[in-house]
Amino acid sequence: MRKQAVLSLSGGMDSSTLLLHLLANDYEVTALGFDYGQKHKVELERATSLVEYINDTMFRTKQDNYVKHQIIKLDGLSKLLNSALVEGGKDVPEGHYEQDNMKETVVPNRNKIFSSLIQAVALSLATRDLGDGQLEKRDVAIALGIHAGDHAIYPDCRQEFRDADMEAFRMGNWDSELVSFYTPYLDTDKFGILKDGEECCKQLGLDFNEVYARTNTSYKPIKLSDTIWLSDFKSAASVERVEAFIKLGRPDPVLYGEVIEDGIRTVKWEEVKAAVQAVLDSHTK
Repeated sequence: MRKQAVLSLSGGMDSSTLLLHLLANDYEVTALGFDYGQKHKVELERATSLVEYINDTMFRTKQDNYVKHQIIKLDGLSKLLNSALVEGGKDVPEGHYEQDNMKETVVPNRNKIFSSLIQAVALSLATRDLGDGQLEKRDVAIALGIHAGDHAIYPDCRQEFRDADMEAFRMGNWDSELVSFYTPYLDTDKFGILKDGEECCKQLGLDFNEVYARTNTSYKPIKLSDTIWLSDFKSAASVERVEAFIKLGRPDPVLYGEVIEDGIRTVKWEEVKAAVQAVLDSHTK
C-alpha cells in the first residue's frame, strides 16, 4: 500500500513544491485549498491549474501518482477577520520580509483553522470504512510547506505551535496516532525549497517553468485581464520569492507588473531582479 498524505495546497511556491516532493517520494496525495476571502485568490486558480498539469502529464506514464484536489470555501469568514490579506483589509505592506510591518499580513488563527480541517480529512483517510463495521487503518501524513523564513512573522508556523496543536488533536480523537505531521522544509528557506523543486521536476519528468508559472506568491496580484494576473514584486512575499530565483540563477516564469498612473504595465524579469536586489542590499546595510 502506498504512503498517504494530505497536503495544504495554497497555490504558493512552497506548498506547490511540497506537492512535487511528495510525488517524488511516492506518496498518494489529497490536496486541500482554502478560500477564506484572501485578496490573492488567484493562488487557488494556480493550484487547480498545477494539479491539472501534473495529472495530465504524469497520468499518461504513472497512474499511481494521480493527485486528488479540493477547494474548501469558508464563506463569510473574511468579513470577521482583521488582516491586510483579506478582502476589505488595509493595503498589503511592501518591503523586506523581515520588517516588523509584515505582521499586518498575519491572518488570525489561520493555520489553526486550516489544521483542524486537514486533520479531520487525514483521520478519515486513515480509518476507511470497508462496511460491516470493518475499518481499514493506515498511516497518513499531514504535509505542510512551512519553512524557516516563516517563523519570525507567523507564530502558527513555529514548531511549538505544531506540537501543541497535534497534542490537542490526539486528545480529541480516536485513532489519532495514525496521523502525523510531515514538514520537510521547516529548517530551510525559500531558496532551499526551490532547489528541491528543481530536482523533483527532473525526477518526475515535469517542466520547471510550467510548474512555477502555475504558482502565486504575490499578496498584491494585479488583474491585467479576465484571464491574466500579474505578480507584484514589492510586497514581502514576492521579494522573498524573487530572491530565491536570483540565488538559483533562473528567471521566474510568472508574469510581473505594476500599477502606474495611467494604468498597468508588465515588467521584465531583469527589472524585477534589479528592484528586488536593491531592497535586499538596502536591508543588509
